[in-house]
Amino acid sequence: MAAEACLEGWKIAISRDTGALYLAIVEAIAQSIRKGELQEGEKLPPQRVIATRLGTNLSTVTRAIAEAQKRGLLDATVGRGTFVRINAGGSSWRVAGGSVLDLTMNSPPLPQDPGIQAMIQGEIGAIFKQQDAQSLMSYRVTGGTLQDRQLGMQWLAPVLGRRRASEMLIVPGAQVALSAIMSSLVRPGEAIVTDLFTYPGMRSIAAQFGYVLLGVEQDEEGMIPEALEELCARHRPRVLYCTPTLQNPTTATWSVPRREAILAIARRFQMSVVEDDPYSLLLKAPPPTLAMLDPTRVIYVATMSKVLSPGLRTAYIVLPGAEMTRRITSGVRAICLAKAGILDAIVSRWIETGLAQHCLRSIRDELTQRHMVMRQILGTRAPDKTPSPHVWLPLPEWWSSADFVAFARRQGLALVPSSVFTVSGDPPAAVRMALGSAADLSELRDSLTNLRSVLEYRPAEGFSDVV
Repeated sequence: MAAEACLEGWKIAISRDTGALYLAIVEAIAQSIRKGELQEGEKLPPQRVIATRLGTNLSTVTRAIAEAQKRGLLDATVGRGTFVRINAGGSSWRVAGGSVLDLTMNSPPLPQDPGIQAMIQGEIGAIFKQQDAQSLMSYRVTGGTLQDRQLGMQWLAPVLGRRRASEMLIVPGAQVALSAIMSSLVRPGEAIVTDLFTYPGMRSIAAQFGYVLLGVEQDEEGMIPEALEELCARHRPRVLYCTPTLQNPTTATWSVPRREAILAIARRFQMSVVEDDPYSLLLKAPPPTLAMLDPTRVIYVATMSKVLSPGLRTAYIVLPGAEMTRRITSGVRAICLAKAGILDAIVSRWIETGLAQHCLRSIRDELTQRHMVMRQILGTRAPDKTPSPHVWLPLPEWWSSADFVAFARRQGLALVPSSVFTVSGDPPAAVRMALGSAADLSELRDSLTNLRSVLEYRPAEGFSDVV
């Protein structure tokens, strides 16, 4: 176990520290997380074992664990043990004061058109003038009203085709959608198959509910069918979770033959398929969704967060049949009850008036321009998957992901290390950057110029010893 291997290093580190012993242990834990020696979700040895190996008493270790929990590094639960918290490495790679730009948050850029911004402000005022305030401020129906769901189906028609409104649930964000789905389909200790590099939110869900994530080897196109079939034959998982279009973080997009091959494997092993599709609407000609290819098996999730704004807190679940709809509705009700009426009203009105489509086109155009700027500055270093809001950047051979992110942060640039996405094995030498984080093209150009300088820098040997 990697955590066991860290204990000797912790013992050396705390012997050199002249401060409080419990704080020295906390710092040693933090260092192991920053270096990638401890992976998110990894279980630590029992506290008595840690105390014995470090040559200290149990109360000191207990105090250190409690402090590490306060700092967001660990999660400790009686009966389950102590685990490295998902996103625990955030404090080591998220933007700090003085940074040029935080390229960690994967969200669409705000439309730069002043006319669109004025329309957004005007529409919000119009809602309160035209709708009853009591209705807007009251509890809503779980899953959305019939009108809201009909408009949701209208919004998703370019990627879903014609589906019945009764098959849709509207929930406050994709994380709520995925939590409700997984808690309804999977029991603690059971397996979920996913990409080898997957959405961090799914890793959080797995850690929270006690699921086992099985990462499938992938190539440039994404999940490899043969590797999936081998894994399914060995473990018989209940659910396949995937993002077939502009996958986060790698931007891999499955071809139609690969989609059909993976669906055939899911049918053969009787797996439910959860298709997370945040990005397809950004494409002018997206490939067919899995839900279009097999509407009787695939549970489809889409969100406004990546194509319009995370502030709308709106996600759609489209389900295969009435029984599955009832089941997931119960899960949604248990987790969040319903969406806020004001947000429902805003989203529905934007779709109805065409403002949502107008904003989508503007964001698509803005992201296309940002990719052009990236190509001008970075050349072929970063694979161009226009108009993806994020980019997976392979690093020169002399950099590890953790070292590169730490060094870049010191130069005023915040990026996400590959360890945040890695389900199993060693994190690759790569980082994810979010092009939508910059306020405008000028700010993005400055940050990418800075990034190019960091990429070209070759550190002296031993740099990793001081990360």
